[in-house]
Amino acid sequence: MDLFLVGLCFVAVITIYFRHNPLHHSRAFIMRRFVNWFPLGMTYAFLYMARYNLNVSKNALGNAMTKEDFGIIFAAGTITYGLSFLLNGPLVDRIGGKKGIIIAALGACLANMAMGLVTYLFLHDRLHTNLTVTFSVLYALNMFFQSYGAVSIIKVKAYWFHVRERGIFGAIFGTLISFGVYFAFDWGRAIVDASKVHPDGEPSALGKVFQYLFAVDTGVTDATWLVFFIPSFLLIIWALIDMWLIRDTPGEAGYEDFDTHDASSGEMDKDFTIKELLHRVFTSRAMLIVSAIEFTGGVIRNGIMQWYTVFAAEVPQVGAEIFSKHWGLLLCFFGIAGGFAGGFLSDKVFQSRRGPPVGLAKAVILVSAIMMAIFLFEAPAVVALCALVMTAAVICVHSLMSGTAAADFGGRKATATASGIVDGFVYLGSGLQSLCLGFLISESWYFWPLFMAPFAVVGLILAIRIWNDLPAATKRYLATVEKIVITTRTETVITATITSTNPNKN
Repeated sequence: MDLFLVGLCFVAVITIYFRHNPLHHSRAFIMRRFVNWFPLGMTYAFLYMARYNLNVSKNALGNAMTKEDFGIIFAAGTITYGLSFLLNGPLVDRIGGKKGIIIAALGACLANMAMGLVTYLFLHDRLHTNLTVTFSVLYALNMFFQSYGAVSIIKVKAYWFHVRERGIFGAIFGTLISFGVYFAFDWGRAIVDASKVHPDGEPSALGKVFQYLFAVDTGVTDATWLVFFIPSFLLIIWALIDMWLIRDTPGEAGYEDFDTHDASSGEMDKDFTIKELLHRVFTSRAMLIVSAIEFTGGVIRNGIMQWYTVFAAEVPQVGAEIFSKHWGLLLCFFGIAGGFAGGFLSDKVFQSRRGPPVGLAKAVILVSAIMMAIFLFEAPAVVALCALVMTAAVICVHSLMSGTAAADFGGRKATATASGIVDGFVYLGSGLQSLCLGFLISESWYFWPLFMAPFAVVGLILAIRIWNDLPAATKRYLATVEKIVITTRTETVITATITSTNPNKN
């Protein structure tokens, strides 16, 4: 049933993509763009599976990996992820997104194979090093290669999608993340359940599939290492597909390159050095605010996804067991809803401004965090619903900030650098919460929602600061082609949207 519902979501997302064509591209171009972003996006989704499988392994290993150990390992990976963008963001801007996503897939594949081997040795009492230290090093290596993924997908997107289309693509980006979370949590748990020597009841339909495809003689111990090996196998397949199908620009696929009216308009002939790319991002007021918003989002996003399953396993969720049982599926659905809500509001209501829907999402997060704190031990279903609503809102923020605003304000020439630095702040925030909450919730679970609430307030204030911000080229396009004038916050916003044709039609 779960697979059927996810399949329906796939169909719905693809349908929305083909029906959303505000610039009237040719049908052939729309199809070729789909062939380009779909394998790129699926690779990114399975990178997520190879990232959050750590969470699944923590619950499978039980007391062998304590909350403090898990917090340290996750923080080592997320901080490495955040700092890696200073290197690989400018690198992907120079080598292109296709090579970047292949580096991400193959590197994460090798790192996951190493974590699987360590898990195998540990469960067979043949590991003679500290498990926490070993996993911290390998997970940091995994996250170093993982960090190539986001910048690569956004780098390719910047050349294929106009600014007036990027809100919806940001929603698609959020959808891909949501599918990845589903793969990580629900497929990961199915792998763990299928690999147990003494299964807890009848395996799910998905678990039976994994038992059939990856049957092993587990002997006297659970084959938990498969939660790392199987994503590795899947990443190799998608890397090969990427080599075959992905093209960095429309021109490389036989179509005419067009002006996307982002911050790179009028300077596509320039060749920026790494120093110039970094200077461009770190001296941009808009980019600094977007990065700060995503830092707060990183605290909240992984504060929910990282700890809810641990909370549900430790604190009985009487009457709300369905949430933990289908956590990955629910995260997927709510993440898709949040991503598309933000994308629709941005493109259709706020004229491709990213600040307003992000501000609304931060307000929703704040209210939900307060509700969660009030009902933490009183109403398990309310806690789970609040966590899911926060997930929807934070995916809205992430898809519009890292997935869209970074490309808008960074421009095609600096997209990977800009999105990398913004995404880096997400994981620096994630690393902060991982280190802090790993120890705070050992004292009391009340610290969990209360720790996240102030970051929602800060994010809301920052979103208001960029409420009407748009790249200059986007403002000129809106004023000239669609007759939309965006003024400052203290003035009236005059809108008179008309149907336009694409001057760069493919």
